[in-house]
Amino acid sequence: MTVHFFKYHGTGNDFILVDDREDNIRFSEQQIKKLCDRRFGIGADGLILLKDLPGVDFKMVYFNADGKESSMCGNGGRCITSFSKRIGKIKTQATFSAIDGIHKSFITGESPTVVKLQMGDVHEIESGVEFVYLNTGSPHVVIFTDDVAAVDVIAEGKKIRYGGRFREKGVNVNFVQTSGIGLIVRTYERGVEDETLSCGTGVIASALAAINENILDAKKTVVDIQTLGGKLKVYCEKNGSGFNNIWLEGETVFVFRGEVEV
Repeated sequence: MTVHFFKYHGTGNDFILVDDREDNIRFSEQQIKKLCDRRFGIGADGLILLKDLPGVDFKMVYFNADGKESSMCGNGGRCITSFSKRIGKIKTQATFSAIDGIHKSFITGESPTVVKLQMGDVHEIESGVEFVYLNTGSPHVVIFTDDVAAVDVIAEGKKIRYGGRFREKGVNVNFVQTSGIGLIVRTYERGVEDETLSCGTGVIASALAAINENILDAKKTVVDIQTLGGKLKVYCEKNGSGFNNIWLEGETVFVFRGEVEV
């Protein structure tokens, strides 16, 4: 089977995107894993299928680099918005379905393209001595540190992802430092099992946790985030013990297109 694909990244978080509007593409877990392999495949943090779905502009189906279908991916949602414009599905805005529900997105610019993506409300945040836990479409642990550059993200991330209460289903682990711009975030992602250059749901989790823990001003509604792959903005409104009106904004970049035999 010859598959046509497009490669995108959102602040270094990269994805293989495939137009599956005809609903005739079936990848096995092993095939996806091989396609995402950076030495023997195309190379990516994940693979995304764009499908048709009545009532919305498209449906997003996301697979991690380990080949397993996964929870919501914020940067992936931004990239599929750019992709849908490229193939003529949308012009400047979209409403699409993902595993966690319906999302809206807005797109501006051409090269690079800026996408602002609406995420689901967060109703519960678990504050702890060692970390903050919350679900922003994907489950996240947030750990605040004075020097994020000194953290061994892979080793420390694995300890939490594979340890204790998270052993069975896993969790993403974010290490966060305050800075003049807002926050600096580094993330260990489950499913990739490595540090990624950026994680959309991770920076959202980090921003909400920082506000919730009074590390940032509780009245703050826009948080600037620096990741290894670039800058993102998180918009939010605190509502009691949770947050609503949450948006993720940043650049998306079309890298290349091609075809591969699967």
